[in-house]
Amino acid sequence: MKYNIVLDTNVLVSALRSKKGASYLLLRMIDDKRIQVNLSTPLVKEYEDVLNRTTHNLTLEDVGDVLDYLVSIAIGHKIYYLWRPILKDIKDDMVLELAVKATSMIITYNKDDFKGAEKFDIQILDPKEFLILLGEL
Repeated sequence: MKYNIVLDTNVLVSALRSKKGASYLLLRMIDDKRIQVNLSTPLVKEYEDVLNRTTHNLTLEDVGDVLDYLVSIAIGHKIYYLWRPILKDIKDDMVLELAVKATSMIITYNKDDFKGAEKFDIQILDPKEFLILLGEL
């Protein structure tokens, strides 16, 4: 089975800050044939902005390399929805819109931020829960 996923920014930040934990393991497995990453241009821009501010152990070039790799393995989506806002934070709405378009689950550490996503039958998992689903933990 192939799992369509959208990574919330906090998972990517966590994975790049520390080589310990579920988010790092998930990022290492991101090209696994069971996983299909989905991206949109606004989400990639969000990743870039946040990573350049928060992952001080990485250079701009390192961040660019990570993002280039994610873009190379992901399916890109254009989003045209006009039903915002659904969630408290517009940046979370951007993640939800992509998940709806891509029929994906959202992988996040901030599950409470996605209250309202259930209207769209979107599954919200943290990285550990997703790795358990894959049979990796």
